[in-house]
Amino acid sequence: MTFRRRPARAARLLPALLGTLLVSCASLDDAPINTVTDGVGTPAIESALFPDDGDGETLIGLTFSGGGTRAAAFAHGVLTAFAETEMPVAGGHSARMIDRVDFVSGVSGGSVTAAYFGLKGREALTDFREKFLLRNAEEDLHADPLRPSTLMRVYAGGANDRSNLPRWLDRNLFGGATFARLLEKKRPTVWINASDIANHSAFVFEPSTFRAFCSDLAALPISEAVAASAAVPVIFAPISLETYAERCAWETPRWARYAGEHASAPALLKAYARALAAYRDPQRMKYIRLLDGGLTDNFGLAGLTVARAAAETPHAPLTPRQAARLKRAMFLVVNAGRASETEWARTREGPTVAPLLMAVIDTGIDSSVRQGFDAFQLTIARWQQDLIEWRCRLTPAEVTRYVGTTKGWNCRDVKMLSGEVAFDQLPDRREKLQKIATRFVLPQEEVDLLIAAGHDATLANPVFNGFRRTTAPTSVVARRVLGPDRGGTVTLTPSH
Repeated sequence: MTFRRRPARAARLLPALLGTLLVSCASLDDAPINTVTDGVGTPAIESALFPDDGDGETLIGLTFSGGGTRAAAFAHGVLTAFAETEMPVAGGHSARMIDRVDFVSGVSGGSVTAAYFGLKGREALTDFREKFLLRNAEEDLHADPLRPSTLMRVYAGGANDRSNLPRWLDRNLFGGATFARLLEKKRPTVWINASDIANHSAFVFEPSTFRAFCSDLAALPISEAVAASAAVPVIFAPISLETYAERCAWETPRWARYAGEHASAPALLKAYARALAAYRDPQRMKYIRLLDGGLTDNFGLAGLTVARAAAETPHAPLTPRQAARLKRAMFLVVNAGRASETEWARTREGPTVAPLLMAVIDTGIDSSVRQGFDAFQLTIARWQQDLIEWRCRLTPAEVTRYVGTTKGWNCRDVKMLSGEVAFDQLPDRREKLQKIATRFVLPQEEVDLLIAAGHDATLANPVFNGFRRTTAPTSVVARRVLGPDRGGTVTLTPSH
């Protein structure tokens, strides 16, 4: 009886033994990429997000979607259009629009362009094409699914780890630069986006998030964050961050307590608040595991949407001074997404493993993209309304304190524009653009097609051109309305 059972027992143990063997043979570099910091943590959403350099009449924000080199090249093309375009600034002068970008957020392939632009500014346009877009960023990757070593690494967590794409990016593009280089620059503010797969939420590489778990973002290599943002499941193993909650004090912000206690709080805010709470509890989470940002937010909008939803004032994350001086804001979403490849939808045979996996990932990404973009546009529209109401309650003394003078100031003269730059806006090239693969290596002709497309789509974009028109100098002369308005303050309106 015992002898007969042994083969069955061995058969049950065989997969476990093989799994152990595979894992032991495939050693992945999953060491945490971050370090601890000393000091007191700060709330997860700061009061001022955008630079305040004294010329606060305009605000420009860009977000670059995921999509490998396709997304990076399309975003690069958008920046070339910004570099060609002049806009007025304080003192009657003008500047290139690329030099006035205040905020840029990137996901996956778009994060490469966002980070490099944040690091070098306009100078990024001089060598990004040669240093990245025309290079093979996959040359160090384990990409052959038929090799036993690749299968062993996949079983262990992912075919590639920190020794692959992060090191390639650091060696060929970022040259050892850390976030300290980005944080010390006046503009733009740069956010790199990944996905926290344990908390099912977006994760933003920005200072206040890291302070929540007592870590030092400034010391983190930019290449590591960009690689985490682009870590497609299975192809890449999750990137790890270690939490050090016991090493610093940190007070849960009021918005996070509200999100945790009220059922009516926005779902995005609840998810972010739950993640922060987990980061503070070593019993629940000692290590944060990150994968491709597109899994939760392929446009890189969630962080800004959360920042506004968490705001405790009508103007945040603008300071009162910025909110009073602002006249025109533009947020452009640069979308390099493409239609799914569904050859298997026309045959009786279903997809094999690889296309099935990509179809599942694309389904989740496309769903979150639609919801995220709609939520973002509603957020911007409501933010504009809140700003106007707040500005129109200011007293003349407050206006003078924030703006410097009441002359020419109009509480309703603020407009926030949001829109999308995408392949769909180029019908003559759309089909060809849609067929470009999501890879980190593309032929030169496709790279140049994408750069030209980003450039042309931007210059033809109605939101971009609307912003240009409305920031042109005007001859509006303001007059003061005598007597208080309904709020008991004095309103400044334009004369006609």
